[in-house]
Amino acid sequence: MRPILIGLVAAFLAAIMVPAAALAATATPPKIPIDPAAKAKGMHDAPGVITAAGVECDLADARLLGPSTDAKTKAITNFYEIACKNAEGYIIGIPAKPGPLPVIYTCLEVAASGSANIQCALPENADPKAGFASMIEKVRPDCQVSNARAIGQTQDRTATVFEVACQGGAGYVVNTSFPISTTKPMTFNSCLAYGPSAVTHCTLTDQAADDAYFASLVTKIGKPCAATNHRWVGATSTGSNYFEVACQDGKGYMFELKSDGTVGQAVDCTLADNIGGGCTLTNAHAAQTAEAALYSKLAHEAGFACDVSKYFPFDTAPAGYEAVELACSNRPDGAVGLFPANPSDKAKIYDCAHSELVGFRCTFTQVSAAYPSLTADLNKLGKSSCVVSGERVIGVTPDKLGFVEVACADGNPGYVISYSIVDMTVKDATSCPLAKDIAGGCQMPENLPKH
Repeated sequence: MRPILIGLVAAFLAAIMVPAAALAATATPPKIPIDPAAKAKGMHDAPGVITAAGVECDLADARLLGPSTDAKTKAITNFYEIACKNAEGYIIGIPAKPGPLPVIYTCLEVAASGSANIQCALPENADPKAGFASMIEKVRPDCQVSNARAIGQTQDRTATVFEVACQGGAGYVVNTSFPISTTKPMTFNSCLAYGPSAVTHCTLTDQAADDAYFASLVTKIGKPCAATNHRWVGATSTGSNYFEVACQDGKGYMFELKSDGTVGQAVDCTLADNIGGGCTLTNAHAAQTAEAALYSKLAHEAGFACDVSKYFPFDTAPAGYEAVELACSNRPDGAVGLFPANPSDKAKIYDCAHSELVGFRCTFTQVSAAYPSLTADLNKLGKSSCVVSGERVIGVTPDKLGFVEVACADGNPGYVISYSIVDMTVKDATSCPLAKDIAGGCQMPENLPKH
């Protein structure tokens, strides 16, 4: 819901009795003197006021502001200022007679009203941003608040809306509970999602800060990208926001900014049609064609002659690399390519018979298309009688030895082949009858003893 304008604060509180010296409206409201008797009465009543209002507050100080009489209903409401330890302060109105709900405003909301009549004047509330920042940083330690302002309360009094600016450039519109509480959900919507013409928009961060912050997010998506444009795509019910980024090299990505401020999965625009209607800042079809040609070039340069017909970028890859599954139009076997962000580094190609040893499983092509490479590995070890007809990846040890069980087309016992994962060189092949001590031995039906 849209927030109520902060001006309503003044409308609620205008009739509260305050010292005459404080009644004049000025650009900088004068400091309100605090009557010791009002403090004593406030501290006496404060525990009951806090309970009645249902606010989250470890009481630090309080004062009685005075009664306010509704012009229409003649109902009387007694108003208090409450200061809380390491938390936001409040102006709270408690109805003299049961029935109406308490009136609750944070000191940030009161400050935003610009009222000279009503101020949070207790020393602990002198900077209302400080108490609010303490609450925000409990929920989002990644946001060290540099500035904050109140936007308002929703019409149904279920939420209070604020804007915060964080050190480092991040800015958020924060939807909190009503009354505000660190034990209830807070939704942080990036200021990047709000245009300057939106009803709710950010004013504490400028375009330069937003652009710098977005650039910092792009560095965390795990893809080589010099951003040229970006847009907010949408938000989820769990508080995540999705963005599209266009890159200087013509590529584009969708990525998730999670509710805790961390960057989640980045998806190539060629595969992002199901996210918010797909990319609009890049031509996904043209990018897909260009990417296929690029991956073909990179695969050939790495010694794997593949004319790429389709590809799929994996979500995870070793640092500094992009992991992509390749299907080829000129050969039946596919592969997984690890292509470096630094052109001076070498690409790594793993055919589909070996790729699972490094954590990537092929889906475009059958693993059986790469069995000849396993047969070639056995030939290197002098096991030339076995033409591989089946494979089971066993796993990898902490010292980077990988093990694969293979079956032989002639029906004779197969082998467990070991590899050095560092460079995928074949090390040894142990006949299944002798491989019982290797992860439980051979388990493929073709390799079990015949009775």
